[in-house]
Amino acid sequence: MNIITLGNELLRQKAAPIENLKNDLSQWNKIVQEMYEALKTGKGIGLAGPQIGLMQRIFVVHIDRDEPRAFINPSIIETSQETAKYEEGCLSVPGIWADVIRPKSIKVQAWNEKGRAFTLEAEGLLARVILHEYDHLEGVLFIDRLPEAKKKKVLEKIARLSEKTAKIKRIEA
Repeated sequence: MNIITLGNELLRQKAAPIENLKNDLSQWNKIVQEMYEALKTGKGIGLAGPQIGLMQRIFVVHIDRDEPRAFINPSIIETSQETAKYEEGCLSVPGIWADVIRPKSIKVQAWNEKGRAFTLEAEGLLARVILHEYDHLEGVLFIDRLPEAKKKKVLEKIARLSEKTAKIKRIEA
């Protein structure tokens, strides 16, 4: 699985719900396992379908000291009013890190790769990663959550990094 990066229009599109999950469980289980592998290879802690060109409402997360988790057709049903700032990065926006304000805790409903519905209350890093990946399903990137002035600086840095990468590729060719 290749992780697509900023500039690919798929990252800005809303993902579609997965229909007939129970009829295609073995297929979705295989996709989830491949997503876990891509997550591990990319050294990330979350990966959503749109990041691999799969425009379906699915993401996986795996943070330290927690089990890997798959979320299929997730719904955020509750968020805390209390928020926290934390530095985020993204496999689809490589080399960029910025402080993002998000709710401290959430409640999410979803299905796992075995077709079982679950409700999860999460806080801290797990809540943040779930919200970050859920944003991908909505066509939203973490940089969209930044104040306008900070977002402008980040986009300028991305442009500089892209120019540098293009220059290196020309030299190598």
